[in-house]
Order: sequence, then structure tokens, then C-alpha cells
Amino acid sequence: MGLLLFVGVLALIAWFFVGIFNRLVTHRNRFKNAFAQIDVQLQRRYELIPNLVETAKAYMAHEKETLTNVIAARSQAVSAEKAAAAAVEDPGKMALLAQAEGVLGASLGRLLAVSENYPDLKANETMQQLMEELASTENRVGFARQAFNDAVMEYNIHREKFPNFFVAGAFGFPQATQLQIPNIEARQPVRVGF
Repeated sequence: MGLLLFVGVLALIAWFFVGIFNRLVTHRNRFKNAFAQIDVQLQRRYELIPNLVETAKAYMAHEKETLTNVIAARSQAVSAEKAAAAAVEDPGKMALLAQAEGVLGASLGRLLAVSENYPDLKANETMQQLMEELASTENRVGFARQAFNDAVMEYNIHREKFPNFFVAGAFGFPQATQLQIPNIEARQPVRVGF
């Protein structure tokens, strides 16, 4: 009888830790899925930027440096995003993505500010549509980033609770990093002017 009780208690403890492990997996998959939503919006944004630059080139021939900076920042952000998507749990890659997104946001802000000096460009229908799509995409990126950060927070809270941190440490559930854009200027929404 004592052996049966002992085995029953061990099975109950094992069941308890299996439940903790499964909840950690669920939370981890939620934040990875939330990052996938950011990925979708960033890809949309990255696809819009060359069209925006190409449209602006015709009007802003002597603003080549601004246009070149936007393309270079986009390229850097695409590379950082691919690296972060491949290793969502890596805080270093998430920091590089945040930094690259900050640089890209600042470059886009400068492009849009300079474009204000070109009335023909502002009146161009293609440019207006691209700027409207970009503003819409920026909003979606913001919402996706907020959902990701919420999912990361839930995961981190769950993994830090007692006794969950024992299971998290034993089975390789590292702390996740939120995506925070370090550049204050980049946190501002892109202003679309017509």
C-alpha cells in the first residue's frame, strides 16, 4: 500500500511538472507567433520603401544622399529582421533588429520631411498612395510589436514564477526580450502630408 501511495505521489509530481513544461511551451509559441505577425508587417513595409524611393527619385535628384540612406537603412533592417526571425529568443538579435528599425524609421522620417519641399512630389498620386500605405503599415507594425511585447511579458512572467523557473532552467526556456525601438524619433508615427 505504501509503495502504491509513493508511486501515486511521484506520478502526481511528474504530472505537475509536465503541466508547467507544457504551459511554458504554449507561452513560448505565442510570442514566436506574435513575432511572425511583426515579420509579416515588416516585410510589407520593406517592400513599400523601394517604391517610395523610386517615385521620389524623379523629383528629388539632388537629394541622393537622403535616398541612399533610406535604401541602406532598409537593407540593414531586412538583414536584422531575418536574423531575429531565425532566432526570436536571442536577445542580441532582437537588439540589432530594434536598432536597425530605429535607423530605418529615422531615415524614412528624413525622407518624408525633405519631400515636403517638393510640391510636385507631394501632388504625385503614386507618392500619395505609397505614403498612405506606409502610414497604414507603420500602424500595423506598432500593433504587432505591442502584441509581441505582451506575449513576451506573459511568457517571462510565467517562466519566472515559482516553481516554473526550475523547469524553465532545466529545459532551456531562456528569458525572452521585448522589441523596443531605441530611437525616440523612430517611435513617432510617420507623418503623411499631402
